Amino acid sequence: MDSTNSELENRVFRFMREHYLVAAGWKLLVAVSGGPDSVCLLHILADLQKELDITLHVAHLDHQLRGAESEADARYVSGLADRLGIPATLERRDVRNYRAKRRLSLEEAAREVRYTFFAEVAESIGADSVAVGHTTDDQVETILMHLVRGTGTRGLRGLQPRSQWRLEGKSITIVRPLLEVTREETAAYCQQRGLTPRVDSSNLSLSLLRNRIRRELVPLLKKYNPQVSQALLRTASIASDDLAFIEEEVGRLWSETAREQENAIILNREKFGKLHTAAKRHLLRKAIEKLLGNLKDIETRHIDELVDALDKPAGKVITLPFGLIFSIEYERYLLTTDPAALSPFPTLEGEFTLKVPGETILPGWRIEAAIVEPAKAKEKGSKDEAFTAYLDLTKAGDRLTVRGRKSGDRFQPLGMDQTKKLSQFMIDARIPHAWRDRIPIIYSPEQIIWVVGWRIDERVKVTNGTEKVLCLEFKQR
Repeated sequence: MDSTNSELENRVFRFMREHYLVAAGWKLLVAVSGGPDSVCLLHILADLQKELDITLHVAHLDHQLRGAESEADARYVSGLADRLGIPATLERRDVRNYRAKRRLSLEEAAREVRYTFFAEVAESIGADSVAVGHTTDDQVETILMHLVRGTGTRGLRGLQPRSQWRLEGKSITIVRPLLEVTREETAAYCQQRGLTPRVDSSNLSLSLLRNRIRRELVPLLKKYNPQVSQALLRTASIASDDLAFIEEEVGRLWSETAREQENAIILNREKFGKLHTAAKRHLLRKAIEKLLGNLKDIETRHIDELVDALDKPAGKVITLPFGLIFSIEYERYLLTTDPAALSPFPTLEGEFTLKVPGETILPGWRIEAAIVEPAKAKEKGSKDEAFTAYLDLTKAGDRLTVRGRKSGDRFQPLGMDQTKKLSQFMIDARIPHAWRDRIPIIYSPEQIIWVVGWRIDERVKVTNGTEKVLCLEFKQR
């Protein structure tokens, strides 16, 4: 570490090394708005880049929210990068239009547009991560924002030195070298260097939650405890340590209770039900984060709603942000954006007449019908028994149709002496709710003769008096 560096630069250097924010040879994208924090960050990184063995690239986005002021910010950042000899990428994007389309708050829209821009620039130049100018003050404000909105341990942890941002296929690693530096220190650093950062007038607006926390709530809390910022930072540190321990335990429980399949998470209902409520909450968060890539817009109330529903009967479905669905089934919980995607049955729409004997092709299925001797019914060999049925041809007939279930359907399941509603049979058979409309039903003009994959009708079973056997075999294609 160079002794000629300022005390602040040395602190930032140590912080970056302690938290492994960069590695030798990396290209680092630096987000520069033109304000004191980001200008301070850029100058410190420029002074440290030889010691860190990294190269820098500046990124600046005009959100098109402040007219001429935004345009002046862009010119300032461009000039700053030129004077430091650092390449820069500057763009303009319409945050208001994005906000209207996504129905987000202005803060959320600006953040999504900004980080999407960073991810795209990083990918185009081969940067390993993006450095942002978040300070200790930002950390305090973030913790308070989480508390106001309602948070768990993860929210109390606040900002991290390194984190991952993901949205709709875009992702980037975010590093925060100034996280232990105060806003007052960045302003003093700029003044000492003769720098004249830009002032963002939107930071004065009380319409934004973060600004109200910064300008109203924090000063009010300091009247109760002048050291409230230090108290909140201690809380964040403790929460971070606790969460690290919890996440290690959750990783162990994950392998015992969860399974990932086709963009879905399947949780073993029996094993999951025996866990402590805290473990359930953390496992549910982990499952959601695995599917969505982040926990944006997933609040404590969403997790609590899932926990409260765990003992509900099969068939209960809870919808979450981003089209995520939590489905309660008999032996498992299913978290997915498309529960039907896990069904072994293709989508079945309409009615189709079967060719008996012969082959019938319909969407997702090839159905083979053969008339065989009774002895053949005992020679199932390697056939999939769930998708192969042997029926008394005389009783079943050859005028057969395949369709999905209909309201009021009844049949007499094999082994029973009376008919039963098909809907009740599916409940009793613990057929997942999302599968039921896809299950092929074979019926004759008189009755249902086979619920494919589960049970034939008692009245068409092969008996000692059967003369000809109809073999039906469903194969997916």
